[in-house]
Amino acid sequence: MANTWWELQILCEPELEDSIFWRLGNVGCRGTASERKGNNLLIRSYLPEFQMQLSSLDELSQWLRQDALSMGLSIPTLQRELIDEQDWATSWKQYWQPQEIGDRFLINPAWLAVPENSDRVVLRMDPGVAFGTGDHATTQLCLESLEMQLTDPPNLEEGVVIADIGCGSGILSIGALLLGAKKVYAVDVDPLAVKSTAENLALNLISPERLVVAEGSVDVLTKLIEQPVDGIVCNILADVIIKLVPQMSAIAGGGALPIAKPNSWGIFSGILVEQSKAVCDSLEKHGWVVATVLQRKEWCCINARRS
Repeated sequence: MANTWWELQILCEPELEDSIFWRLGNVGCRGTASERKGNNLLIRSYLPEFQMQLSSLDELSQWLRQDALSMGLSIPTLQRELIDEQDWATSWKQYWQPQEIGDRFLINPAWLAVPENSDRVVLRMDPGVAFGTGDHATTQLCLESLEMQLTDPPNLEEGVVIADIGCGSGILSIGALLLGAKKVYAVDVDPLAVKSTAENLALNLISPERLVVAEGSVDVLTKLIEQPVDGIVCNILADVIIKLVPQMSAIAGGGALPIAKPNSWGIFSGILVEQSKAVCDSLEKHGWVVATVLQRKEWCCINARRS
């Protein structure tokens, strides 16, 4: 008997899109997309029935209400419906369209033809059940930061090696490779994310030798890398980043290989604006210099470099 899934439909003001995506990600929604409905947005998201009961959905509705009131916006409406497993994975895809991000990227759903005459770097994606379609502000800020980091031809010729901590669908890893990175080591605690990253790599016709992906976190990453990396991308959540900073910053010792070089750069996101100071303080405490803090709505992305 097929499993059933909740299809959530949230009608809201556009200013609430990022906070709603964040709330949905926190409760484990898999596959989220939005479309315009007049002056509003209709956001659809999916998660297994067993993962969330009606009481939890009511709690989610209260969080969305509080977020809207705190921003002085109208309260979103949340509708829910149970659908069969075979329907959920394709239901949301019809609302996801090609999207230009930054100066160079075009995120293109794998089931759609690539737009003709595009001079952008085309990143084909089928996130499946993993988080990361390029819709969320934090993903966009990370891709734009990668554009800034991977524009120096001498660095590309030397071969930039990157670590992606919390890779999700693999969108940042693959984006870095398409921009010219030599190799990426990617880790995620969710086995479905590891599977999705490998599948999306194949969609973009990139040699599998250029991306090593494994289930786990920083402790696993230290066993994967052959030498300290040139750059780190980490799009998770602020409190998780703060916990991982000491490990990401550790110097050689005890036979363990450090992740970062003395001059490595880092891109850290998944951070609400009010959380940015705590993350910056943690980075600076462990030997990083914060260069820029990019902001989009209530989210930000911190670009830093080892001092």
